[in-house]
Parts: sequence; C-alpha cells; structure tokens
Amino acid sequence: MDTLKQRLARITHLNQAAAVLEWDQETYMPEGGAEARSQQVATLRSMAHELLIDDETARLLEAAQPDSASDSDLVRIVSRDVQKARKVPSSLIAEMAEASGRAKGAWQKARSGNDFPVFAPHLERIFDLCIQHAEALGYEDQPYDALLDQYEEGATTKQVAAVFDDVKKDLVPFVEAIGQAKPLCEGPVHREYPEADQWTFGMEMAERIGYDLKHGRQDRSAHPFSTSFSISDVRITTRLEKRFFNPAFFGTLHEAGHAMYEQGIDPSLEGTPLADGTSLGMHESQSRMWENLVGRSRAFWEFAFPTAQSTFPGALSDVSLDQFYQAINAVMPSTIRVEADEVTYNLHIMLRFELEQEMIAGRVAVKDLPAAWNDRMESWLGVRPENDAEGVLQDIHWSLGAIGYFPTYALGNLMSVQLFDAARKDLPDLDEQIRGGQFSNLLGWLRTHVHQWGRRRTANEILGASTGEGLAAGPWMDYVREKFGAIYGL
Repeated sequence: MDTLKQRLARITHLNQAAAVLEWDQETYMPEGGAEARSQQVATLRSMAHELLIDDETARLLEAAQPDSASDSDLVRIVSRDVQKARKVPSSLIAEMAEASGRAKGAWQKARSGNDFPVFAPHLERIFDLCIQHAEALGYEDQPYDALLDQYEEGATTKQVAAVFDDVKKDLVPFVEAIGQAKPLCEGPVHREYPEADQWTFGMEMAERIGYDLKHGRQDRSAHPFSTSFSISDVRITTRLEKRFFNPAFFGTLHEAGHAMYEQGIDPSLEGTPLADGTSLGMHESQSRMWENLVGRSRAFWEFAFPTAQSTFPGALSDVSLDQFYQAINAVMPSTIRVEADEVTYNLHIMLRFELEQEMIAGRVAVKDLPAAWNDRMESWLGVRPENDAEGVLQDIHWSLGAIGYFPTYALGNLMSVQLFDAARKDLPDLDEQIRGGQFSNLLGWLRTHVHQWGRRRTANEILGASTGEGLAAGPWMDYVREKFGAIYGL
C-alpha cells in the first residue's frame, strides 16, 4: 500500500507540475513561449499517463492490502482510472496536450483580433483528437457519451438531455414572462469602477467567505479559472472591466467557490488522484452557490453594500441597496455566458451542449460554427453577437480540448440549489448568518458534506447522503421562480 501511494504521488506531482505550466501560460508567459510550453506540458502529461497505465501500477493495485476505508476507496477508484487510461495511447495524450497548448495561444490571438480563421484549424484538430479519444475509450450509444463521462462520470448524453428538457420546458416561458414585465435598471453596475478598487473589494469578500489566501492567490487572465497544484496551493484568476461591476466581482466569488472546494479536501488524500473534485458538476455547484445563492442574495448585500459604497463612492454614493440588488439581478439576455444572469445562464450551456454533439457527430463543420452559433443564440436568447469575439470565440474551453465539459455548468446549477436547501435545513438561521457577514457555518457544512470527500464519493452519493435525492431540476426552478418572481412582481 505504501509503495502504491508513492507511485501515485509521482503521477500526481507530474500532473500538478503540468498544471503550474498551464497556469503560467494563461497569466504571465510571453506570447512567444506557446510552442515550447505546449511541448513541455505534453511531455509531463504523457509521462504521468505512462506511469498510470504501467504494469507495475496494476501489480501494486492488485497486491495492495488496504487497512482503512480511505485506502479501499483509493484502490477501487484508481483501478477504475487505470482501466480507462489503458484504453488511450500515451501518444494520443501527448498529441492532445500539444494541440491544446497551441490552440490556447491561437484562441487568445483570434479572440483579441476577432479573427475566427486564426483559431479554426486548431479547433478542427482539437475535435479530431477528441473523436479519437472517444473511440479509444469506447461508448454504448454515441461518441459524446465517452467525452461527457470524463467530466461527469456515469452521465450519458440522453440523461443530460432529458434533465435539460425538464429545465427548458419551464424556463423558456418564465423568461418570456420576465420579458413582458417592467424591466429593471442595470445602470448602477455600468458605472466607473476603478480596476484597483474592484480587485481589492473582490479579494476582501473572497477571503471573508472563506478563500484561504495563505494557500491561494488571484491573478489576471483572459478567461477566469481556478487551478490546484495541491490542497495547500489553489489559485484563481479574474478579468476586470472598468465600466461593469459584475464580471470581476462575481467571477472572483465563482472561482473562489471552486478553490474553496479544493482547499477543503481531506489532507490525508494529498498526493493521490482522490485529491480532486468528484465531478465537474459538483465542482460547479460550489462555484455557483457562492456566486449566486450567496453572492447575489439580498442577505449578502445587506452585509456587503456599505463596504461597496465606501469602496466605490463615485459609482454607488447615490444608489440605494434596493437599486443595486435589482441591478445585479436584472434578467437581460446577453451574448456573453460569464456575464449572463441567473435565469438565462442555463440556455447558454444548452446551446453549447447541442453544438458540441453536432460537431462530434459531423453535422456541423468548424467553418460553419460561427453562423450556427449566432443563429442559435438569436433563436434561444433573442440576441445576436456582433462579432465572433463575443460569439463563438468567447470561451476558452474548446481550445483546452474540454469537449463534454459545458453540460456540467448547468448540472452544477441544479446541484447548487439542492445542496443549499439541505444546508438551510441544518442551519435554519443561515440567511441571518449571511446578513451578518458570517459564512463559516455554511463553509463548514460544505466541508463536511462535500469537500472533504474529494473523489471518494461520487456526485450522486454526495447528493443522496446530504439531500436524500438524486439530481433534480425542480428545486432550481422553484428557487428561480421565487427569487425572480418577487423581483419582477410576477
């Protein structure tokens, strides 16, 4: 067992070192370093993969004699990881890492220059490799199932589509009803917010809710993300807009939610593949909970608004709490996913979910993707991107090779409400605690029920143990109806 853990630690450290290089690529690396960096990351990722699928790893897993429940989980889950990994050649892992390294640089250039053709050949390569990956992994119904399973283990395209259909049938008419109501004024969030002050305020609130800055930090990137190099070093990034409050602040809370999950994993799992979030959906439930259920709540701003007014006197001195609360919760269809309101956000995800399936199936070609994106955006949200930078080029995920990732955003939305409702039952004065700027009990509840387990429990097991039910769309829809029905007088 000890020898197995030593070997798994080597594999983990190689992947963590690759994560450091990838973080640097998004934050500080000069543009000209992309080619060399892609090769460096490819080397580390393929080395880790080769160690994982090596016969010696299989021998140690078979010979290991666990003497604790945690060790039993480690052997069981890593054995499953090895079975999957052995289906994929190390050469394909290296190709994917190298292609992604090049694609990220091309995406950044294409996005900043609004030039999709710069990115298109890289995206074609990414999708080709993802199809190869799906074929190597195998699937029962369709290739997209194999890709989705990488991020939400056990989920299938049909199951996710059925859940999304449940959401859509109630959400679309509710969005239409809001559209017919008196619009809210978004003006207060579109004033001058000095970037340095945005940074200070965001970090103050991130630390207040529980993001440990002794074991984390924030930097700037083109697209916000969080990354973990170990349980004791979990970092986030954000982006700032001088005349829009929401992206930086709510982006910081969102990424802090991800980071707090990683920081809360049981330290005994450090150096093993179990020291990670159990699924991307569960991970997203944590970020969306802190961003929306806490960060966009009335209770939170009863606590935070006086600090916001003193931090941004030029923007907020003449704004009331009611006006600000309505402004940050205004439902206004947007072309940009990361700036989308709570109500319409899931429609952004469903759009990407459908397009990914069609591209993997060969029904949409890369060259036709911008037009398909714009048409669907206009049909679903009633807005049409003015250019590709605010359309098909807005997200970094496809350049990362993360095909199958997007559905987990909406799944996380649903999980977040289920978990928050369960926390409320155990913490009946939770709103009062938030109103008083006290977040430690909520974080402690999440540490106990979600964070500590890492990958030892599946998302469904965590939901079942803490809420008494599996994934369901109803609680999220009830939450949206109650909150926004009140705001819009519906």
